[in-house]
Amino acid sequence: MTIASYIFGVLSALLTLGVVIEMLRRRRLRERHAVWWLVAGTLALIIGVFPTTLIWAANLVGVAIPLNLVFFVSLAVLFLVCIQHSTELTALEAKTQALAETAALQELRIEALEVQIRQSHSDS
Repeated sequence: MTIASYIFGVLSALLTLGVVIEMLRRRRLRERHAVWWLVAGTLALIIGVFPTTLIWAANLVGVAIPLNLVFFVSLAVLFLVCIQHSTELTALEAKTQALAETAALQELRIEALEVQIRQSHSDS
């Protein structure tokens, strides 16, 4: 590993963590959404600072090429992010449908009340 690639790896991980933390600070990202990005950034930082950790982890789980472990973990993190977002999207769709139904019922009630008011004014 060259010194340039070492520095690039560490700076990339620090940039990722910095962006996620700044988005959290500015309330542009919620904590529950940031968890997996913080995990990924922390793992990238650990591997960037201690590159032999990746070789050790690859040997530990029986992966012949350490870079394949990076790709697998990256895909796993992205998969977990997708599952989390799908779950939240499903819940939001259910809430949106319930709100739309409530709004439609309220509109019907308002129309019925308006008809009653017009009838009571025309009777007077």
